[in-house]
Amino acid sequence: MSSRLASWLIRRRPAQSSRSVPACILRTTPCRPYSSASHFNPATAPASPVRPFFFRAILSALRFSFRALFLTTLGFVIAAAPAYDTMVAITSPPSDAETVSLFTPPDDDAQAKENYINSHPLTLSLRANPDFIESRPHMKIPEAWRKRNLTGGILMGSGKVVVPPFSFSEKTGKNFVQISHVGTDLCGHMGVIHGGFLATMLDEGLARCCFPVLPFNVGMTAKLDINYKAPAMADQYLVLRATTVKVEGRKAWVEGHIETLPSKEGEEPTVLVTASALYISPKQAAVRWNLSIGRFRVYQANPGMIRQWQKCILSSRSS
Repeated sequence: MSSRLASWLIRRRPAQSSRSVPACILRTTPCRPYSSASHFNPATAPASPVRPFFFRAILSALRFSFRALFLTTLGFVIAAAPAYDTMVAITSPPSDAETVSLFTPPDDDAQAKENYINSHPLTLSLRANPDFIESRPHMKIPEAWRKRNLTGGILMGSGKVVVPPFSFSEKTGKNFVQISHVGTDLCGHMGVIHGGFLATMLDEGLARCCFPVLPFNVGMTAKLDINYKAPAMADQYLVLRATTVKVEGRKAWVEGHIETLPSKEGEEPTVLVTASALYISPKQAAVRWNLSIGRFRVYQANPGMIRQWQKCILSSRSS
């Protein structure tokens, strides 16, 4: 009977819970919720270093100065980033030979005019002459400045001066030839190129002719006389020719004209306008800032070039 009662009690005992019981509950002695070692004892804690007031002030000032310098430099870099290409173009301008291929025609019409000038017999003969240097001076103007330049930006484009003019300058500064095309948007009277535009072409072209013989390779217009001979029709190719006739110190006298570009071999060009001008190299050009080396440099005239030019003038007059 006792054995049956024992087996019945065993079957009736509830199953133990899978949840673990904290050991402190099963202990007979009270469980301490924390150890006394976790208490903060100011007496045994390490003492933090006490910094003097002036040291904290200097450190704060240095932090502020560093942040201000960093933010100022960052703002300057962000503001100057758009002008980076312009500064590079000023300090490292392209050479005369590089300017010839810098222009990319934007459309088929400009490409056709570019090809026509490149393949014309006059262009080929000037390129074959070792005394002339070919260039496209307007391509030396930084791109950011062209939109504010009259002949290099405002008068350039479709319907105006479609392609930058091709210039051929004699090394001695005696002769200058420029080939260009004028569109239909440069007219005064309908279909006729404005006389003021032709005057602008002559002013700039005659000046470029005498630049090599002027003391500082730069001159300002002191006098310009123009005589119009025939109407310059729009949408045609023009040739500007200039000759330096006299040089005295900082002064140079130049004569020239604009004529049509013959379309057929043996065809005589038509002179449209003639001009004579006086250019003076300013005294301020004697000293200028040379950005490429970061210091002032004094530019002096080249006496050898002037003597060579004088010999060429005398030989041409005697012949």
